[in-house]
Amino acid sequence: MEYRRITSIEDPLFKQMHQLMQTVFPKEEVLEFSLWKEPLEDPTIRVFVAVVNNEVVGATEYRYYEDFNVAMTDFTIIGKDGVGVGPFLAEKRLVDLHSLAKDNGQQLSGMFAEIYNPYLVDHYDFGGVKSMNPYVRREVLAHLGYRKLEFNYVHPSWNNDGEAVSGLDLCFLPMNNATELPANLIVQFLKRYYSVLENKPTEWLEMVHDLEQRDTVSLLSI
Repeated sequence: MEYRRITSIEDPLFKQMHQLMQTVFPKEEVLEFSLWKEPLEDPTIRVFVAVVNNEVVGATEYRYYEDFNVAMTDFTIIGKDGVGVGPFLAEKRLVDLHSLAKDNGQQLSGMFAEIYNPYLVDHYDFGGVKSMNPYVRREVLAHLGYRKLEFNYVHPSWNNDGEAVSGLDLCFLPMNNATELPANLIVQFLKRYYSVLENKPTEWLEMVHDLEQRDTVSLLSI
């Protein structure tokens, strides 16, 4: 299995990856094909695919914020069960992120991720891939150390239509024994992360405003 970075929509592997995303994720979670041009060319956004015999069997996108010293996993896709795609992507991603933090003179403090709440999205079949089942994924991510941030989470639709998307929790994987995060870090991260979307739903703006009134946010079990 190869870990190959994609930096252009002209890469044939990207077409495979985008088709996999459309198969696995709800449509409001998938950016339209042509709109990927700039993100893929952005050196701070790292998109990798797991490839076996020139077939994309998984993918992950993530980024490292030097000023925050945190990472964000945008998505992880397991496209084929039983071949070790999940562990392969997780290991390769973490090695890369630790290297990026080291180059920044830091030790990585942790990683955000939006994790589906299976009790709210059990109507999605996620392409029929058993490993992508939200109950399975949530349990695996809990074992990896991810914890839920203590607030009700929504995010702007990637259709950029001003709709709020629910059904996910914002979670964090601390690289230490932290039991809470500064609320200001979460606010700054969310504003940076979703700055690309102009149409912010009222629910998202209210969520961010509420976070701005807090000092810390607890990390809970998921």
